[in-house]
Amino acid sequence: MRIERGVALRSLRMGLTGVADVIEFHRVPGENKWQPFPVEYKRGKPKQDSCDAVQLCAQALCLEEMLGIEVPSGALYYGKTHRRHEVVFDERLRRETEETAKRVHELISSGQTPRPVYKPKCDNCSLFQLCLPKAIGKRSSVKRYLGSMVREYEKTS
Repeated sequence: MRIERGVALRSLRMGLTGVADVIEFHRVPGENKWQPFPVEYKRGKPKQDSCDAVQLCAQALCLEEMLGIEVPSGALYYGKTHRRHEVVFDERLRRETEETAKRVHELISSGQTPRPVYKPKCDNCSLFQLCLPKAIGKRSSVKRYLGSMVREYEKTS
C-alpha cells in the first residue's frame, strides 16, 4: 500500500475542488494497478446524517474523474471513537453527493447567504469568528425590538 496525504482534488463536471486528507493506494492483486481508497479524518464521532459520507464520496467522484477509474469505497476515521468506518459509494450516495454539489452552486449563484444556525459543535469550528452563529443567527429585527420595548414600558406605566 502507498499512502499520500493532502492530495489536491478537482471535478470539472461538478465544479468542485478540495484536498483529501489521505488517499491510500492499494495494489490490485495479479495486476500492475493501484486502487485509490480515500480516507477522511474527523475529530468527533459519527453523525446521524450523511454529511461526512457525502464529503468522502465527493472526493471519490473527483478521483474517478481525474484518474479515469472507479473508486468503489473509502473510509471515515473518527478521532473520538478511534474507529474507521468503511463507506461504500453506492448509487444513492453518489446521487446525493451530486445533488448536494448542484445545490451549493445554486446557492452561490443566488448571492444569498443563509443565516447560520448555532449548535454546540459550532464552538469548535474554525469559521466561528466569521460566521458568528450566536449573533447573526438570531432572527431579531428592529420591529420586534421596538415592540418588546413598548410592552416593557406599558408594564411599568
